[in-house]
Amino acid sequence: MLTLADIFAARAAIAPVATGTPLVPSPYLSEVSGQPFLLKLENMQPIGAFKLRGALNAVSRLPGGSAGVTCCSTGNHGRGVAFAARERGIRAVICMSNLVPQAKIDGIRALGAEVRIVGQSQDDAQAEVDRLVAREGLAEISPFDDAHVIAGQGTIGLEMLEARPDLTTLLVPLSGGGLAGGIALAAKAIRPDIRVVGISMDRGPAMYRSIRAGHPVEVDEVQSLADSLGGGIGADNRFSLALCRDLLDQTILVSEEEIYRAMQILYWEDRIVAEGACVVGIAALLAGKLTLTGPTAAVITGRNCDMALFTRVVTGQSVDLDGYVVEGRAYAR
Repeated sequence: MLTLADIFAARAAIAPVATGTPLVPSPYLSEVSGQPFLLKLENMQPIGAFKLRGALNAVSRLPGGSAGVTCCSTGNHGRGVAFAARERGIRAVICMSNLVPQAKIDGIRALGAEVRIVGQSQDDAQAEVDRLVAREGLAEISPFDDAHVIAGQGTIGLEMLEARPDLTTLLVPLSGGGLAGGIALAAKAIRPDIRVVGISMDRGPAMYRSIRAGHPVEVDEVQSLADSLGGGIGADNRFSLALCRDLLDQTILVSEEEIYRAMQILYWEDRIVAEGACVVGIAALLAGKLTLTGPTAAVITGRNCDMALFTRVVTGQSVDLDGYVVEGRAYAR
């Protein structure tokens, strides 16, 4: 069982590289919500995403003489593993599906990792990971269902409560559950009364459906503005499903149109370049799906977006997500 002690140990392990990120107020979102609203800027990490925390912690726990590491990823976890492997001086092979944006693939290759593009889903990419583990002796680092990865992500929860002990609600993007589970574990160990909300897109929300079913559920993977939240949670999920089921107070879904609007607001009001996955908490607030009763923080998870797509969104142009069209809408308050 993961404990708060594991999260404090992770913080010590990753501190030389994944330093604490700012928790800054958003005047506009504070005005909209009627409560102090803060942004945890994980997009300021060296790789542009929070995933560095869990990857560094997991790689630091590998025994000496390891042949290397592998993982499946929608982009940011692969980037974190590639960075951590380069720091350790070991081989990294990152497996991804054809749904991953080219910008994220290029970023991983730039860190010296080998990239393998396999199939149309995380399950296809995972099959290649399994082969690499069995035949080449590489160590797998799951993007979400690894105790060391979850502990690393949980350090974000420590930082938020240390910076603002008065927080009443944490808004966390929900995908495989490593981030949401880790933050909820840390936050509730310190403040059992704090509310932790997991938010996902409504097109293929694997953890959302799995919590309701009581077991891992397969979902169809499709293009989304929140591409980092895509993929399943694994049929043999060991950690993240139980953590999210037991510790999240609420889970919410938002539409592509709501994500589109939130990306615009974060850019024009707070001048932040962020992936669609980062803004799902903001999207839920703006759509009236959340009621806040006190100081609230949302995790801005990463900035590694396709800039051509991002430009279309913030300039009010339509976006075609493989046949699903989000109609253009110029930003206006």
